[in-house]
Order: sequence, then C-alpha cells, then structure tokens
Amino acid sequence: QSQCVVLCCAQAAGPHSRRPLSDRGPPPQSNMIALLLLATSYLTLGTGGAHVDIDYNAIPLPRPEGQQRPARQAIILPRPDSKPHMTDFIVKSTIFSRYAFTAVSCTMVNRALRAKDAIFKMQFPASAFISNFTMIIGNKVHQSEVSGKAKISKGKEYSGKNGESEVEIFTVTANLPARTKVLFLLTYEELLERRLGKYTHAISVRPNQIVPKLAVEIHLTEKSGITFLEVAPLRNNNLSATGPPPPSTKINRAKTSAHVMFRPTVRQQVGIAENGVLGDFILRYDVNRELGAGEIQVQNGYFVHYFAPKDLPAVPKNVVFVIDTSASMLGHKIKQTKDALFTILNDLRPIDHFNIINFSGRVKVWKHGGLVPVTRDTLRDARKYIFLMSPSGGTNINDAIETGSELLKDYIDRQDKTLRRVSLIIFVTDGRPTISVVQPRQILSNTRKAIEKRFCLFTLGIGRDVDYRLLERMALDNCGAMRRIREDSDAGAQLKGFFDEIGTPLLSDIRVDYSEDAVEYVTRRSFPNYFNGSELVVAGKLTKGADNDSSSNLHVAVRASGSDKQLTLEADVPISGSASRAQDKPGHPDLIQRAWSFLTIKELLRSRMQSDSSRNRDTLSDKARNLSLEYHFLTPLTSISVPGMEQGAGPGGEKEADDRAAQDQRMQSLHSDSKPGRSSLSKKKKTVVVSKTSADGDPHFIADFPLSKLSVCFNIDGQPGDVLRLVSDHENSGVTVNGQLTGAPAPLGGHKKQRTYFSTITIIVSKPARSYIEITAHRVILDGRDRFVLSCDRSIEVESNGLLVAISARSQVTVTIEDHISFVFLLHQYKNPAPFQRDHLGFYILNSQGLSSSAHGLLGQFLHSRVQIVELFTNASGPTGQRDHAVAGADGSEGMAATAASLSIKDRLVPVVWKQRWIYNGMHRVDCWFAKNNAARLIDGSYKDYLAAHLFDTTACNTNQL
Repeated sequence: QSQCVVLCCAQAAGPHSRRPLSDRGPPPQSNMIALLLLATSYLTLGTGGAHVDIDYNAIPLPRPEGQQRPARQAIILPRPDSKPHMTDFIVKSTIFSRYAFTAVSCTMVNRALRAKDAIFKMQFPASAFISNFTMIIGNKVHQSEVSGKAKISKGKEYSGKNGESEVEIFTVTANLPARTKVLFLLTYEELLERRLGKYTHAISVRPNQIVPKLAVEIHLTEKSGITFLEVAPLRNNNLSATGPPPPSTKINRAKTSAHVMFRPTVRQQVGIAENGVLGDFILRYDVNRELGAGEIQVQNGYFVHYFAPKDLPAVPKNVVFVIDTSASMLGHKIKQTKDALFTILNDLRPIDHFNIINFSGRVKVWKHGGLVPVTRDTLRDARKYIFLMSPSGGTNINDAIETGSELLKDYIDRQDKTLRRVSLIIFVTDGRPTISVVQPRQILSNTRKAIEKRFCLFTLGIGRDVDYRLLERMALDNCGAMRRIREDSDAGAQLKGFFDEIGTPLLSDIRVDYSEDAVEYVTRRSFPNYFNGSELVVAGKLTKGADNDSSSNLHVAVRASGSDKQLTLEADVPISGSASRAQDKPGHPDLIQRAWSFLTIKELLRSRMQSDSSRNRDTLSDKARNLSLEYHFLTPLTSISVPGMEQGAGPGGEKEADDRAAQDQRMQSLHSDSKPGRSSLSKKKKTVVVSKTSADGDPHFIADFPLSKLSVCFNIDGQPGDVLRLVSDHENSGVTVNGQLTGAPAPLGGHKKQRTYFSTITIIVSKPARSYIEITAHRVILDGRDRFVLSCDRSIEVESNGLLVAISARSQVTVTIEDHISFVFLLHQYKNPAPFQRDHLGFYILNSQGLSSSAHGLLGQFLHSRVQIVELFTNASGPTGQRDHAVAGADGSEGMAATAASLSIKDRLVPVVWKQRWIYNGMHRVDCWFAKNNAARLIDGSYKDYLAAHLFDTTACNTNQL
C-alpha cells in the first residue's frame, strides 16, 4: 500500500499553533498564504511538474472572533520512494466442457521519482500449463516467447507437478521507470479433474495488498447440463472449509451455463485479510450424465471422450494399508494418521477384505496369512492395533512394499478366480528410505517385481520431508496415483478424502476402442479401475479422410468388468463436417484440439518418467517438447522469456547478456512452496579458502580453538557403513551434518587392518524451511523447494531457499546456509586408484557463526569451547611444571620442545602428543596436539555415541546431555 507524508496546516503555522486551543485565535494571514504556496510548490515538484488539482477549501482561513474553529485539515503528499502500487487485479476464467482458460490481469503504478522493481506473482494449479504472458510498460508491449529447454540432467525427472504441493508460483520482476505503470497479462489452461463427483476450479486471489479494483469472473458452459454448482468459502490451507460463498459473490445459473462474479470492496478485502492474501476462490460443479458409452465431443478434426458411468454396483476390494511408523511420524502426524484410519475402517464394506502393515526399521504385519473380512470383531481388533502403533526407528520402504505385495498376492492366489475383486495397496509415509534398500532406482525395480502388475499401488506422502518423485514413480509404475498431504491441522481429512476417491471401485479392466479407420492418434485408452466420483478421459485426432467424409461416424466401444458381469457399452458419434461445425460451437474455436494437445503432453511426460531407456526418454521428450512449442505451452521441457524486456523496462539502457539470462530465469521461475522464492544458476569461479576445523582423509579430525590459540587433532577408527554425527544443532540453528564411512584395505606394512573414508556427507536444514543436501565425490543432490542433481565435474552455483551450493569442478563444494554458516567439501577423486584408495570427501567448517553455543557432534562440540595446556613433558622425563597455552603455542615455536602434554577441556585432563598434519591435499600444514584412543576423554562420551541411525537422522547425540 502506498505510504504518505502528511503535512498539517495548523502545525506549520508557527509558534502560534502551540498555544492552548482556548487561547488560540485565527492563524496569521501571512502564514496561511506561505503555507499554501509551499504546498503548491511541493506537490508540483512531487509529480514531476505535472498538474495537480488542489482543494483550496481544505485549508482553514481566518474567521471572525467568536466563531467555532473548524477541524484541522491535512494535505496528503505521496512519498517519493513508495513501492509500485497495484491498482487492479482481475481474473477471468472461461470453462467449456471441463477445459478452463484463465486470464489474469494486473496493473501496477510506480509513483516514485525513480525506477522501482514491480513484482508480479501468481499461484496456479500445478496441473495447468501457462500459454501466454505479456507485459505492457508505458506504451510498449512485451510479448513472451516459449522455447525449448536444454536436455535435463540425468537423475532429475519431471512429472508435470513440481515440488511438494499441487500448486506452482509464476514470478516476474520488471524494472518500472518513474511515473509509469505496467500491465501484466498471464494466461494458463487446464483440464479439470473430477474427484468425489465434482469438478473443482480454484483461482488464487493473493495480490498481497489491498487492491482498489479486484474481481474474479467465471463463465461456465456445459452442453450436457449442469446438475450441481457451488462456490466454497475462500480457502487458505484448509481443504475442508464449508460455509457460504465469500462476500459480494453473485451466481447466475441456467441449465447449461453459469456466471459467477466475485468483486469485493476495499472494506470487504480488509475484513477477509489485511495483507491482501485472500486465498483460493473455488467453484465446484458437476454435469448431467447417463449410463452409456459416455460424452464424446468432436470439433475441427479432434475429439475428447468423457466416461463416468453412474448407478453401478460397487466391486468388492482387497486392500492392504502399509503405514509408516518411523520416528519422524511422532507427534501430530501419527495422531492424524490414526484418526484417519479409524474413519476409513468404518467406511469399509462387508464385501471387502483388508489387512494392516506398519513399518519403521522393521516391518510388522497385523494378521499373518492373508486378508480378513470386514466384521465387527475384525474392525475392533484393527482399531486396537492401530491405537497401539508407536513411532520409532528408521524408514524401511523397500521391505514394507515387498511384504505387503507378497501378502496380497498370496491371498489373491487362494481366492476363487471367478470372483471379481479390485486389489490395491495404500502406502503412507512421511520420509525418505533410510533402512535396507535406500536407492530410489532399486526400490522402483523391487516394487515392480513384487507387484507384477497384479494390483495397483497408491502412495501418500505427508509433509515436506518426502521423496515425492519416488512416490509418484512407484504409483505410476503400478497403475496407481500419488497424493501430497500437507502437514497441517487438515492432514487427517486429506487422508480420508483420498481414500474416499478410491474407496468405491465400480469397474475394472476398462478398455476403450474407436473405429480404426477414423482415428489417427489416441491417448491412453486402457485403465485398470474406475472409481465412483472420478472420470476417465480419452482424446484423439481423426484421420483427414474421416473428418471430410459426410457419412462417417466415430464408433466407440467401452468394455469393462463390473461386480458380477462383463460390461460393453457402444455408441456411434457423427463426425461429418466437424471442421465446419467448429465455427458454430460456442467457446474457443480450437477448444477440443487444445484439450487433445494438453492430454497428449501430459501422457508423454508421464511415459517419459516411467521409461528406463534413455533413448526412449529422449524420443518422448522430443515429442512433448515439439507439441508444447506448437501450442505455446510452458511445460517442464520448455521455458518462457520476454525478448527486449530489459531494454524497455528501465532507463539504464541495454544490459549485458548475462543479466538478460538472469532476468529470463527470474521471469520463468516456477515454485510450489507456499512461500515463493527464487532459484538461480550461474558459473562459479574456483577459490581456495583455508579452515582448520575439519575431518579429512582416513578420517583425521582437527578442531581449531582460536580463543586458545591452538589446535587439537584426533582419529576415529569407525567401521564401513557407520554414519558419524559431525555437527548437531537441529534444535537451534536447524543444521545437522552426518557422514557415512566407506572401507578400503590398508597399505601393506601399515599398522591398520583397514582404512575408512567419508563416501557421503549429508546436510539436513530445518530452518527456515526443510532442505536436504547429499554430497558424494561425484554429485550433489539439493532437495528443498526445488530438486537439483548436480555433477561435480563442472563448476556451477545453485541458490535455493536460503541455501547456496557452489561447485568448483572436481575440486570442492561450498555450502552456505543463510549467509552465516558455511561448509567446504574437498573432492578426492582418483583416475587410477590404488587398492587402498577410494574416492572420498573432506569436510571443513568455514564459518560457524550461525551455529548455536549448544551445537554438538564430533566437531560441533568444539566450536564454542576453550582448552588449555596445563602440563608439558619433554623427552618423557616428567613434567616441566604448570604452564598455560601461551607457553606451548600451536605455532610450534616452543611447542616442538615439548612432545607430550596434558590438555584441559570441560574439567577433564586429556593426554596429548605433538603432531603435524597436512590439510587441503597437502597444501597447508597444521601443528596440533593429538589425542589418542579415538579421542577418549577429549570428546563427550565415546565415539560410538556419535553414530547416527542413517544419513538423514537428526536426533540429538546421546552426549548432548552430558
């Protein structure tokens, strides 16, 4: 909101105005005239010389004695440095036959005397594609262009849904000259999905300020007829909101059309949200349908087929619930999951069979030997079992899926093959795999082998710490679906809502066939199940001969298995002259064609994600990219830019190409987090920074004590596979660093039986947002708001959600957290390694200012400690007397004469000996006091107290309480 400078006339009238009101007379006439001239001059300058209308009657003039003095008046002047102000925010959406075109218009004005950044942000459904973006700055129009993206790096898969929610945020930053306005125009398209018997169209109304002119307008047209329509209350992180529509909402509904208008006044906006974040404006509706082959719409040589039969008996189902009860589920999440399961059990039908598996580090089965029928006794026992489930341990996703699959397959094999049943697994987790098999690729392979295409897997992820790409791929590979569950007060309702979507199967093994001579291309037409309240959609392209043939029909045949019989539904749809009839059809002239392209791109992206062949993935990517470019869609394989935007956006003239690329990156940034941010990529120059506090090599640890002017070193002889807690500050700064050891044989003639190195180091950051960084000698995975898989063979810099990861090719990785915590990881890579060498990492703490005084871990515990050398020994001849650290400094000046000493730390005396160590690949020497025996008495407790359960474990060390 624009801010103002208030100039009060009475206060400007001089000392006369400071007298009590009862003693005041009218201000001197000369003062008022001077004030009027001053205000006129200031206003003229403040508007850059533009004419300003002034209400001279607002200034009090002298009045005769005895008359009442009027109230004080003020002249309000705009502050020269105010931010661009939004004058209008208008969203118009047009829905024809489930396909929605949404256009967003936003005007901002820069009233300041210098250029300002105008930031436009719009949240939209992740299932939608942006089709156009235009900016009009002053009188210059900047039209967007969609271009193909470079090949996506190996290991980074896209699904059309980004991040951890089902929305994305489009962000644009434009430099707006002084006294200029900008108009942002954004258009996106989507095919509405039917869930629980309703289509839902959500429009984000989040201008982030109170807007003088705000409106949302929806035009709905459904040829088959509208049977249900409602506008829900504005939604802000609450899926189950019920009640009347938002204030000022007007609904006009006819048989086949509806018009909805939401136009809140400024006062109504303030009553909803003073910060301008009103929420999602939600329209829900359904259409008329009859038992038959479905609704087929033909236009301009393309067709879309909607199939959602009703009044069918439910098919019995076999369901296995596989529930995560690892330690991370402790608290609100396990309570909500239990409450949802209690409700879901009540919704099971007597014809259904079920079982329950819960898993953490181990997998537990409620009823061994198969599934049980739904009876009063089994439901009572199941509720008791669920109530007693207690979170603990790690997350063994692989074994849980395999156990559930074997249980369900064995039960199916023992059943009568003539009975028609729908079998499925519902898998719920809140974390990543940490036990047994943890590699996503192997888990996917094992899941496919375990299920063998005999039933479907539905996956649900709770919260922000889930590998959603793994869950989505697991579901897509096994004819299921994945759903994100937000970790909030509504999580239980979301779990229950998802089960309601799949809780009533009506058909199985559905196949849709069309006339072979009439159809050139068709999207997916085989479906494993049809659930009550959903809808199956198929789109196709007609052959040119069929479209031009005046007598041709499109024959449609739907075959499926019901609860007690096979079902065949057929229809003939006239397609003659569809190209000419397209002009007479209401709505977009290419509506069906765009719906076909939308569905085809979605299917190509889904097939690409499921493919294990790089050649096949490239082919699918090329097809999806070409189709996206043809229809001007912003998809995971394309990018959008505004040519010439920089030159016309500000008075600074042309900018360099790098700035232009950076601006394009900012413009096309898409995020799914509720708090929008930016991600950027740029080249990183190689730099070398020296830090003594480190763990490198075998591993050799060094703790530097700047306050004590000395360094202490020690070794940890762990076992291959051990995960060591290096830094633990999860409760305060939110940072945890873990390192996993790998083993190698020791060189011949050495005193060790084996060597150990850090093969993988992870950083877990929980503040301000949850993020993970996994580092090896060859790649870095940054998983937070966005997911990046970066090769260590090239220099690059990635910034995301307060984290900065800078890779210097084949040299080092620097991680900076919120600008006040920095770690350096040296990359030790060998071209021709000896038997005792392994590619590994070195860990260095560069900046620890952001870590709290309670930080712990093998290195973290020394960051805020002081030590002192209290006793020196020379040539093992006995003590030389009490000395402090100033006598035997770590610089080696006098310390070399003393080969042994006693070190005081936390009221403990630790025997140490003098040593020299080389760090940073032998580039720097460190003189240090060495503590033997795995740092006994130097570290709190034993080194075994620093063993973490897995790489992403954030539980505090056992020694933290010492």
